[in-house]
Amino acid sequence: MRYASLLLLTFICLNSIAMAQDRITGSLNVTRSEVLARNGMVATSHPLATQIGLQVLKDGGNAIDAAIAANAALGLMEPTGCGVGGDLFAIVWDAKTQQVYGLNASGRSPRGMTLAMLQEKKLDAIPSLGPLPVSVPGAVDGWFSLHERFGSVPMADLLAPAIAYAEEGFPLTQLIAWYMQRSVPMYIARGFPNVRETYLGQNGGELPGEGDIYRNPFLAETYRRLAEGGRDAFYRGEIASTVAEFIQSQGGYLSAEDFANHESEWVEPVSVNYRGYDVWELPPNGQGIAALQMLGILEGYDFDTIPFGSAEHLHLFTEAKKLAFEDRAKYYADMDFANVPVDQLISETYAAERRQLMGDRATVYKAGEISAGETIYLTTADKDGNMVSLIQSNYRGMGSGMVPPGLGFMLQDRGELFSLEEGKANTYAPGKRPFHTIIPAFISKDGKPWVSFGVMGGDFQPQGHTQIVMNLIDFGMNLQEAGDAPRWDHTGGSSPTGNARSEGQVRVESGIPYETVRGLIDRGHSVGFTRDGYGGYQAILRDPGNGVYHGASESRKDGQAAGY
Repeated sequence: MRYASLLLLTFICLNSIAMAQDRITGSLNVTRSEVLARNGMVATSHPLATQIGLQVLKDGGNAIDAAIAANAALGLMEPTGCGVGGDLFAIVWDAKTQQVYGLNASGRSPRGMTLAMLQEKKLDAIPSLGPLPVSVPGAVDGWFSLHERFGSVPMADLLAPAIAYAEEGFPLTQLIAWYMQRSVPMYIARGFPNVRETYLGQNGGELPGEGDIYRNPFLAETYRRLAEGGRDAFYRGEIASTVAEFIQSQGGYLSAEDFANHESEWVEPVSVNYRGYDVWELPPNGQGIAALQMLGILEGYDFDTIPFGSAEHLHLFTEAKKLAFEDRAKYYADMDFANVPVDQLISETYAAERRQLMGDRATVYKAGEISAGETIYLTTADKDGNMVSLIQSNYRGMGSGMVPPGLGFMLQDRGELFSLEEGKANTYAPGKRPFHTIIPAFISKDGKPWVSFGVMGGDFQPQGHTQIVMNLIDFGMNLQEAGDAPRWDHTGGSSPTGNARSEGQVRVESGIPYETVRGLIDRGHSVGFTRDGYGGYQAILRDPGNGVYHGASESRKDGQAAGY
């Protein structure tokens, strides 16, 4: 009781501060105005990366070129969340064909590592650190796949700004400095090779703080090899053999052959129509269709009469999330290995069936019966109307702790998200893509592009996508308000890794009123709160009337939206 009283008192104080800030800004949610421009727009989680992408547009490049250049810069400037050791997903709106295209640039597990090998190690789950969770990094092939199909500027020109910053240095931003100070010492303490040399050795042997100059000449050299030798320099050359030899020396199984066999996959994005707007996601092995399932369920309720942030709003949202995530745990997996019933899962009929299970109280659900993670997000748009929604990540923090010698990057730990329980959709298998949390999103209306957006944050991402869509469509917020609005997250429930089902908890940011918290508790929900906030949001909206771009980058990150 004493803890509960202290929790509520703290929440009321934080909420009072948020309300005072609202009165000062004159708006319920917004921290700053939208950015407006006609000729192009870039929104990333780092101002310097945004400026690099914007310069590409000004120099005649298109949105795809700008996205690649910005992502390369983020791999240097935000090593705590992304890099060439990770995977990539993208949705591209092509102005010429007036269509959306999807790219799955996620890597596969080592072909030389079997489920039996992992079971012999007496593991209940694949660990998050070390060589075992490392799968083939797909980001570089993703860049070259995007460039081959849509790019217009030589790849060497797109990598040049990141190379220059890696060699000459740049000042660390506040948030990334905090992440690095929290993460790098942990990897060093665990004794992982090459971490100190890569992240401290080129910076006077000390971990730089906010405003200090940070360099990574190893990564500059890796990028230079890509600029000169293309994607084969990464997947068939010295880089691949260096990574493979290092991982195997650490007790892992990733091989040069795994690199040589890797290729990205162009996939058909899938969508649901939400109150006249088509919301697009990519099919599994990612979790994007969870957002579509949630929206399909929530469309059955009239939010004209349900206020934003009310107990009714959060209750319905949470129950829809719990329903979708049970299906996520049972069905979502690499579609080369599992028959994922995507069409049925996102159908109106199935949404109506699931909606009937919801009532006025918090409930624990089971999956329906059907036959069948730290991250960066960026978005770009150009003068011709091309738009890119791109997300890229190493998964848990900086990644696995595995830093190949002299290359300047850490390898991802996506393999942690396999299940080791036999017979499940997401059970580990050689050459299989693990379940993925990172998902880009796009919204169109009447066959025309409207919003390219994404929200970072592991399991929160489908919840974040759904919240953004509802903020824009149901609650009439502008693009910046939609990202700055207070958020909430439901934890718990079943997991694709095989974790047991639990009721979980609704955790809210300080802007959610106390009356809502009390109302959720009355409905049987366990409620907590967070001081750190959820996700990181970037978005670009194209006005269908005059073609003007609106850009937004939320205040929870160091990011920037800029146009010209």
